[in-house]
Amino acid sequence: MTQKTTDHIDGTRGRLAVHRWIPGDPRAVVVLAHGYGEHAGRYDALARHLAGRGLVVVAPDHAGHGESEGERALIADFEDVVTDLDRVTDTVRDAFEPLPRVLLGHSLGGIVATRLAQRDAAVWRGLALSGPVIGGNPDILALIDLDPIPEVPIDPAALSRDPAVGEAYAADPLVYHGAFRVETLRAVAQTVADIGSTVEGLEIPLLWLHGEEDGLAPLDVTRAAVSELGASTVERHIYPGARHEVFNETNRDEVIGHLDAFIDRVVAD
Repeated sequence: MTQKTTDHIDGTRGRLAVHRWIPGDPRAVVVLAHGYGEHAGRYDALARHLAGRGLVVVAPDHAGHGESEGERALIADFEDVVTDLDRVTDTVRDAFEPLPRVLLGHSLGGIVATRLAQRDAAVWRGLALSGPVIGGNPDILALIDLDPIPEVPIDPAALSRDPAVGEAYAADPLVYHGAFRVETLRAVAQTVADIGSTVEGLEIPLLWLHGEEDGLAPLDVTRAAVSELGASTVERHIYPGARHEVFNETNRDEVIGHLDAFIDRVVAD
């Protein structure tokens, strides 16, 4: 039976809410980094599925997101968020050593997870990325040059072909529904550049899951960025017609099956 808990730790810019889904007999740990403007609670169904397969899932709400402290959706330096995720990982080491660990990042969380893996790949058995914006989004980053930035919040319809996903997103009070913050966009641009300029390869297995019709993390831009990461192996799944949140797509069972198989393989190595 899965136990769901939430506690708080000190982050670089205030208190962080850290959510855990803990099975009765854990065999591995998944540390999850959520995307821009959202929160870890949106991954409850995925986390419970993974916990049902014996995986502890640990996911913070990033600073300025969800139940964590901080000005909403404001991230001035993504290295702070990476450090926060590293601190969360420290709590995993303390509680669940010596279980193998896998890192999972979605969208903007893909930036955070990738940077953490680049800091120290040796502590991870594998890195899984869904719709990662590790190559940026040229259209969104172009907003940096506009003053003021126009009100162009994320369109819920861009998330999934399942309309219920967009409806739940739009109604979620813990989701940030405002315009992009210029400070956050500048931090994204800097971190994308840092990812691309890191010489050392990841040298761990990488799983890349992406919707063919992803308008928030353009496929061609992301494909080029993934090719530069230097992972020891890369498993790619591009889903025809799918949009940004592949774990919430109409073919979610297929996507989650690919994640399950990847995790099983890397934790067994």
